[in-house]
Amino acid sequence: MEKVNEFNLDLAFHPGDTLAEKLEEMNMGAKEFAIRTGKPEKTITAVLNGESAITPDMAVLFEDVLHIPARFWLKRQYEYDEYKAREKRTTVIELAKEWACAFPYAEMAKLGWVIPTTKVEERVAALFKYFQLGSEKAWEKYFYGQQLKLAFRISIHDTKSPHALSAWIRQGEIQAAQIEAPSYNPSEFQKTLVRIKALMSEHPEGFLQKLQALCLECGVKVIYTPCIQKAPISGATRWISNHPVIQLTGRYNQNDRFWFTFFHEVGHILLHGKKDIFLEDIEYSDLDKAKEKEADDFAIKWTLSEEEEAEVLAHDEISEEDIKAFRNKY
Repeated sequence: MEKVNEFNLDLAFHPGDTLAEKLEEMNMGAKEFAIRTGKPEKTITAVLNGESAITPDMAVLFEDVLHIPARFWLKRQYEYDEYKAREKRTTVIELAKEWACAFPYAEMAKLGWVIPTTKVEERVAALFKYFQLGSEKAWEKYFYGQQLKLAFRISIHDTKSPHALSAWIRQGEIQAAQIEAPSYNPSEFQKTLVRIKALMSEHPEGFLQKLQALCLECGVKVIYTPCIQKAPISGATRWISNHPVIQLTGRYNQNDRFWFTFFHEVGHILLHGKKDIFLEDIEYSDLDKAKEKEADDFAIKWTLSEEEEAEVLAHDEISEEDIKAFRNKY
């Protein structure tokens, strides 16, 4: 991963300083220069005081009077503007240092998600690039505020580790964007579940790649994202660019749990809307809990026999302990 240093900034001066030196050299005052260029004296004074920028039109006029190419003034103005912008950026980065320390950065770097560095300011810059967001406030608005709620009806503000969870969610977006897929075909996906159940029973070597290929034929993207320590999550489902995306972690390193999670996510795709994002092992509202129950029931039908299914469905609520007990029994 390429390492970019944002912090080696040279000092830059407003081009008005250079203009003042040139006018002094020519024994020309601001009023005369304004008359010669046809610009208001107020405008020239503002440039000389560093209060206003030299525009392309002004640079061309200056070229005729001063015999200095317009590109010289435009280059000076560009360099100064960039310097001031990066100066502001440095302040934003400085204010976000505490925010950056809340992420499991070393683990993310080990996985290749961000550049490896121990400098906090470089970590801040790398996290901004990773999330494609310009500031800590932008991150908060997206993951805590209305933007994510409007898109996915969820806020991770009250989860145990929102920073790590947001990093895991973002990695899924990055992985999904790298996969080309045909248009989503729900009827074909429904038919393909029979083949997927056979794959589950056989569980051959390289089953994950086979599973991904079967789903991709129907326009469904299945991605594997390693579980990071502060985000103990087993899976997620959402829609990205009109494609359903199933993001799995293999958190428990158990085949039965993996397949149950997979079919649970499939249930969300087939039963629920495009505006929802479902994160497994995360607390939800009562409305979303009902959808989780529907997805559980869907997964049970595809992972158990009719007799096993009847026994499981006899339970009003299925806890993690119940799932472990059923796993040991079946």
